[in-house]
Amino acid sequence: MCLGIPGKVVRTFREHDVLMGKVDFGGVFKQVCLEHVPDVQVGQYVLVHVGFALSKIDEDEAQQVFKFLDRMKQLDELQVPAP
Repeated sequence: MCLGIPGKVVRTFREHDVLMGKVDFGGVFKQVCLEHVPDVQVGQYVLVHVGFALSKIDEDEAQQVFKFLDRMKQLDELQVPAP
């Protein structure tokens, strides 16, 4: 099953003329393509699937998704493995 995971945009930038962002997934930061949500602002939440932000969502919806994933024990995929 493929899921879109909510994350908070903490920075936006252009890389090779592509809109990119640094996105916070509950303490895990990833680089994400933001081209599908060009009007996104720092502090807003996006729904991310395989490195692409597909839509903007509000913070309440993002928190509901995190609670659901936690109940389903699916948040482990976001954890960074210990060295």
